[in-house]
Amino acid sequence: MVTDPIADFLTRIRNAQMARHRIVEIPASNVKKRITEILYDKGYILKYKFEDDNKQGIIKIALKYNPQTKEPAIKALERVSRPGLRQYAKPTEIKRVMSGLGIAIVSTSKGVMTDKEARANNVGGEVMCHIY
Repeated sequence: MVTDPIADFLTRIRNAQMARHRIVEIPASNVKKRITEILYDKGYILKYKFEDDNKQGIIKIALKYNPQTKEPAIKALERVSRPGLRQYAKPTEIKRVMSGLGIAIVSTSKGVMTDKEARANNVGGEVMCHIY
């Protein structure tokens, strides 16, 4: 039983990159699907596919690496808000990640979005993770 599914999601990606895997499979949920879509839109992963296995479903993510140096596109995945200590921020208090080079994923009342989108829509929420 996983007590923090978002941390599990991030850890699976982190471990797959350290092992130089091309594809990682993760149990699906709506929040994880949205985070995967954001990672794809921002260019951190190559492709993704949602599969239905008559239970929870599976997310298959094709990881992205630099062709010359073989370094992963994602340098760090950090969980900010966790079950024991939730981190909430107003739109003006959402901090930029690596001076705007990275992204923060925020769960708002209007859905899961990046920190930049949350500031543009003037909504705050739970800062789930930082990615750069």
